[in-house]
Amino acid sequence: MSKKKILVLGANGKTGKRVVERIQLRNEVEIIMGSRTAKTPFNWENSGTWPAVLNGADTVYITFQPDLAVPAATKIIQEFTLLATRLGVQKMVLLSGRGEKEAQVCEEIVKASAKNWTIVRASWFNQNFSESFFLEPLLAGFVALPRAEALEPFTDADDIAAVVTECLLNDKHNGQTYELTGPELLSFPEAVSIIAKAAEREIKFQSLTLEEYIQMLREYQVPEDYIWLVNYLFEQVLDGRNSSITNDIEKVTGRKPTDFTTYAKETAKSGIWDTADVQNQ
Repeated sequence: MSKKKILVLGANGKTGKRVVERIQLRNEVEIIMGSRTAKTPFNWENSGTWPAVLNGADTVYITFQPDLAVPAATKIIQEFTLLATRLGVQKMVLLSGRGEKEAQVCEEIVKASAKNWTIVRASWFNQNFSESFFLEPLLAGFVALPRAEALEPFTDADDIAAVVTECLLNDKHNGQTYELTGPELLSFPEAVSIIAKAAEREIKFQSLTLEEYIQMLREYQVPEDYIWLVNYLFEQVLDGRNSSITNDIEKVTGRKPTDFTTYAKETAKSGIWDTADVQNQ
């Protein structure tokens, strides 16, 4: 009997690499790595790379870069999902953004195109502070952000990966939409304070207007497409619409979601927020 084949797109990403680690524990499943650096490379911007990785795949975990909210996403997702179904994919699990209306358009495309589907909507990742765009300011000891008053249920990427893995492997989740959140609501200043305590460092937080933040990004020569996305997320998604928690992580995995303090303490042990090298320069 041939093994079930699961294609993991964004296999090197924050959730993708964690999903791969979990699936690798299941000997009955074969993983197809979907990334630019894989043996058979995958690139969202080059549809010519899609058929090779889809060949033989039964199930696909879809993570789209940079975000489903960007204008080009709907056309790309439509083309990809139609091709996937045509090539024999039986199920698609989509990682979507909680509270993103544009992402929900992509969700409907997946529902219409896939034979079976599960939608996993996630809040802001805890790991944005340790594996993404908030890491550099934390290392500098100074975090300046807009929407300091916004409350967000930061969600751990390990919890997201656990839910996604369950959805990929168990058909009882077909046709379900899950909204994943952490167990508490925190503001950005509160999150930074928790990290500072865990890392035993002084990290200052400054509240900016969105206009001041965008100007700061331009001064640092951040690419305009990234600035567009940041503006969208802070203006649209952090307007209070996501200031609530759900129990969907526990519903799917049978355990409570990871709280932010636990994430911060465990991550601090890795030394990722240590700044000895920075201080000695």
